[in-house]
Amino acid sequence: MKIETERLEITELTPDMARDIHEGSLDAETARFVPDEVFASAEEARKAVVMLTAHYKTLDGPLVYAVVEKESGCFTGYVQLVPMKGGAWEIGYHISEKYRGRGFAAEAVRAFLPVMAETLGIRKVYGVCLKENAASCRVLEKCGFERRFAGRGEYQGKIREIAEYIWKK
Repeated sequence: MKIETERLEITELTPDMARDIHEGSLDAETARFVPDEVFASAEEARKAVVMLTAHYKTLDGPLVYAVVEKESGCFTGYVQLVPMKGGAWEIGYHISEKYRGRGFAAEAVRAFLPVMAETLGIRKVYGVCLKENAASCRVLEKCGFERRFAGRGEYQGKIREIAEYIWKK
């Protein structure tokens, strides 16, 4: 799969991206908001890539794709759809610290969602983030998600203050 926007290419992960994935996972914001997406080494990231790419054939998820800046050819992060209980799907995204603040997350999500909704035959997608993660909330809102809940809820196995959004095709 390849999705292109004016500035980005969304494409399948490859093992040669492992070093960039590892390095992009080490900043404080990633550790704070998505600690399960921090990789201790490039080898750990490579193993995750191998496991994740196996889902491309079955489309059972998680479906994680690289976000690459077209001008530089650099890996900037990833966008993903993750299956939830009851057949629902959740959007996720991560942009490495040095590429944040340029609108890449919203650009990637806006391009990715319609293609994946069509591919998977789904009509709605959820977005869940910590309420204090204002940047992630803004991305969801810019991409047409509507907030449906804000309050205490489960987030990565703990009860936290969350914001839950929904996108409908």
